[in-house]
Amino acid sequence: MVDFHQNGNIATLHNLRNRSLAEMTHELETFAQNRRMSLILPCLYSELETEAMPKILSELSQVSYLHRIIVGLDRADEAQFRHARKFFEGLNQNHMVIWNDSPRMKQLGERLDGLGLYPSEAGKGKNVWSAMGYLLGCADSEVMAIHDCDILTYDRELLARLIYPVANPNFPYQVAKGYYARIGSGKMNGRVTRLLVSPLLIALKRVIGDRDYIDYLRSFRYPLSGEFAMRTNILPDLRIPSDWGLEIGVLSEAWRNLAPKAVCQVEIADAYDHKHQDLSPEDASAGLNRMATDICKAVFRKIAADGTVFTANTFRTLKATYYRTALDLLEAYYTDAKMNGLTINRHAEEVSIELFAESLMRAGQTFLDNPHETPFIPTWNRVHSADPDFLRDMQAAALADEAEFQ
Repeated sequence: MVDFHQNGNIATLHNLRNRSLAEMTHELETFAQNRRMSLILPCLYSELETEAMPKILSELSQVSYLHRIIVGLDRADEAQFRHARKFFEGLNQNHMVIWNDSPRMKQLGERLDGLGLYPSEAGKGKNVWSAMGYLLGCADSEVMAIHDCDILTYDRELLARLIYPVANPNFPYQVAKGYYARIGSGKMNGRVTRLLVSPLLIALKRVIGDRDYIDYLRSFRYPLSGEFAMRTNILPDLRIPSDWGLEIGVLSEAWRNLAPKAVCQVEIADAYDHKHQDLSPEDASAGLNRMATDICKAVFRKIAADGTVFTANTFRTLKATYYRTALDLLEAYYTDAKMNGLTINRHAEEVSIELFAESLMRAGQTFLDNPHETPFIPTWNRVHSADPDFLRDMQAAALADEAEFQ
């Protein structure tokens, strides 16, 4: 995106194509001498068998400024964990593969469950939370980055641009959110951002009025990206949602804990393509159907926490306003795609909007029906307060798994 627009809410760091990767890498190597950087990779075992992960591994093996890479491995049995250990041997950095399904890790989970602190459901949120805990236990990194493991268009410049704003000691940023154009295979992608989040935020502003938080979320060009970097000193108090609201939840935590000047978004890729979720219109517990519901709940929770009162009538009005707004935006996306030689299926897009409208209502009803729901995984500060030895024992369990299953 060749522009230099700033909207005044958060800083947008563009890629104006005036710096080489080699120059940026040299600076990052200099920063790393006094400010260690680590990378977290939340990974399903199945992603090791895709075409994306070998390329990501090849690119990361050439990154010189990382102190540590932590791989959170989900849905793996013992044989698959052994294979994952061997798979990641290609990394040149100090690295750890945490087998989240190991008997030792499950035992630690039971220990937390006894204290009422165990994450309510498995998934990316729990994976990221566990990896952050391991990193906090190491106590040797000042900067942390996270990116997904299904990026088909990955190259190491993505990581360099993502981590640079937080790693640079002359910059004020404590959180950097990555953004990019979601296009691939001649199509305009990013349905959930384009057809749910953007029109939902516009509709919320029309229905409940001006809110600084809504303007803040609208400032992000791709709020659902899985790529962000942050200073590790904010991790102990970070409340991570246990569902698909992870990305919105992290932005909400940055809003809650930091001044706007400490948050930025950074352009990290010219084009970005990854695994696409099914719409799953027949199953509200799967695919984009569930994702849309969880994202709506995350937004509603945050706005309610700031004092807004939601009623059934509010959600009915919001649905109608959202639906009309989404159709208006679809027209803009359609003409944008056509002008740039991309295809867009208007019927499929409208089907998605109809599904998202139902997801919005489902999220609203769930919100009203469960006023006592605790949607966040406990912060690591709370875990440490309840069980001061937990982080140490978690590190010991990961090391023991590594030693036993060579």
